[in-house]
Amino acid sequence: MGKQFTEIREDQIKFITNQKIFFVGTAGAEGRVNISPKGMDSLRIISKNKVIWLNLTGSGNETAAHLLEKQRITLMFCAFEGKPLILRLYGKGKLVHRRDANWQVCSKLFPKYIGARQIIEVDVDLVQKSCGFGVPFFDYKEDRDLLTKWGNAKGEEGIQAYWVEKNRFSIDGKPTKILEETE
Repeated sequence: MGKQFTEIREDQIKFITNQKIFFVGTAGAEGRVNISPKGMDSLRIISKNKVIWLNLTGSGNETAAHLLEKQRITLMFCAFEGKPLILRLYGKGKLVHRRDANWQVCSKLFPKYIGARQIIEVDVDLVQKSCGFGVPFFDYKEDRDLLTKWGNAKGEEGIQAYWVEKNRFSIDGKPTKILEETE
């Protein structure tokens, strides 16, 4: 039932574009594996072998720490309505921080969110689709606005302070380089 492709096909681009949620999986050489749900208007398909997503501030920053150590990354999309389908994008990821020149170009592709902390650029080397027969149906109601409200209430300075306190290291103590290293 599973099929593999070397690039994202047009029908798969349409499927990805219509999804309200996707999941990101990363792992360092040692330590915990991280799987994170992502939503909001945060993903862009740049080409048949490149996607980017705007990584918003959260309680952890595991993806950043893992990508600094091992660039491997998987994005997974599931059909929760319509025909069953699971689509995975495998590849290598790299971080684009606000301080990087590429940030200005990439960030213009997304709505402005105060809590935007990195853009993750994924070079896709394998696309795999599988049946998704066991994935249940879910009805999409609406996006939550809590993260946006939280970021707006904190403001830029409050977000920076939060990064210092909560986002500089992974739960395994690995650096995320969210802020320029001065030590």
